Amino acid sequence: MNFFEKTVQLFTTADYLKLMFTGLGYTVVISICAAILGLVLGTLVALCSISKSKGIVMRVLQGICKVYITIIRGTPMALQLFIMVFAIFAIRGFPTIVTAILAFGINSGAYVAENIRAGILSVDIGQTEAGRALGLNSRVTLIKIVIPQAIKNVIPAIGNELIALIKETSIVSMISITDLTMAAKIIGAGNNLASYVVPMTSAAVFYLAIVYLLTFGIKIIEKRLRASDKR
Repeated sequence: MNFFEKTVQLFTTADYLKLMFTGLGYTVVISICAAILGLVLGTLVALCSISKSKGIVMRVLQGICKVYITIIRGTPMALQLFIMVFAIFAIRGFPTIVTAILAFGINSGAYVAENIRAGILSVDIGQTEAGRALGLNSRVTLIKIVIPQAIKNVIPAIGNELIALIKETSIVSMISITDLTMAAKIIGAGNNLASYVVPMTSAAVFYLAIVYLLTFGIKIIEKRLRASDKR
């Protein structure tokens, strides 16, 4: 079967199309859920890390955050995924997809936390001093003055992290989740080059489309934020 025939077969065979879109669905679900978890976790860790509270509880939390960020950023994502699946959540009947979401969300959270922390610290200290001079306490100054400015600084970095997250989800095939990459591999199982080229290329197009849509959305957000600066 030549390349053209294989292409036609892929896009005209119901089972192949169903498998590709099922894989796409898993990729999208894992990416979105992990991104939400990562953003929430990363924000909390970042706020905890920059807190100036001297209480013993906050110091302990900050220590935990430092260890968390160091371990997550210093070890491979694939290794973290294996540990989550075969050690921490090695529970009979526990959904593998949930474990994957938790693994990717926790991994993303460490990078998001550092991006947000850097964004907040990049805001000129004069902004904080101005807020305090107006009679605002530290919490209100952070929420109403510092964070809105920090968001504009971190959006590109957060966008890059989300794009990396989407592409990293392709390793879930190693824990037997039929995502987009695994679906393409299953469809391409054959004895000639065309058998793999067509489904893999199709999967690459799907990934590219998802990343493009995300990039487009981020650019719109950045444009609106820049427009608000001119008002």
